[in-house]
Amino acid sequence: MSLFGDGLEAAVQKAFTRPAPKNAGPQMRYLVKQLGGTKPVAQMLRVSQRTVERYVKDQIKKPRPHLAARLEHEVKKRWQPQIRAKAKARAASTGGIVIDTRARMGYTAPIGSTDQDRIRHLTVALPPQYAARLFDAQEAGASDDELQEIAAEALKEVYFQDGGRRAGSLEEVRFTDVEHLEFEL
Repeated sequence: MSLFGDGLEAAVQKAFTRPAPKNAGPQMRYLVKQLGGTKPVAQMLRVSQRTVERYVKDQIKKPRPHLAARLEHEVKKRWQPQIRAKAKARAASTGGIVIDTRARMGYTAPIGSTDQDRIRHLTVALPPQYAARLFDAQEAGASDDELQEIAAEALKEVYFQDGGRRAGSLEEVRFTDVEHLEFEL
């Protein structure tokens, strides 16, 4: 499970104008239309081509749990690509992104400051450049650790340093033990 990647994906999915299909038949028909046939869908879902055809014709209505999860994931991944792109572009250019997290945070700073890690619950609006970096890294296949580093850098600038108005000598922010994470566009 990718906490940061899934969180970014969930934020983008909130921008959808119509809900994705919920039942197996419509989901399968959507995938067949998107991929151009039953054979590529069957290969992607690791089932037989005949099974895909049966779902398309509504001869089978209830998939097994592992197939239902894969089917839902693949449909949501492809659902409303233009709306998805517009939401990401808006966040990366003007809107920014809001991060709501409960995690252990601390920082490296000069001697004499209270830099000890502690659990903090933060809801912080990040500027558009950090939204752009997060989405670009996600599309480039960045790991959860890399996305977490970008988020930590954003929190350092926006929350701890307040855009350069305080804590100028702050070196590094530690962002670990994430208990809760949610993004909002």
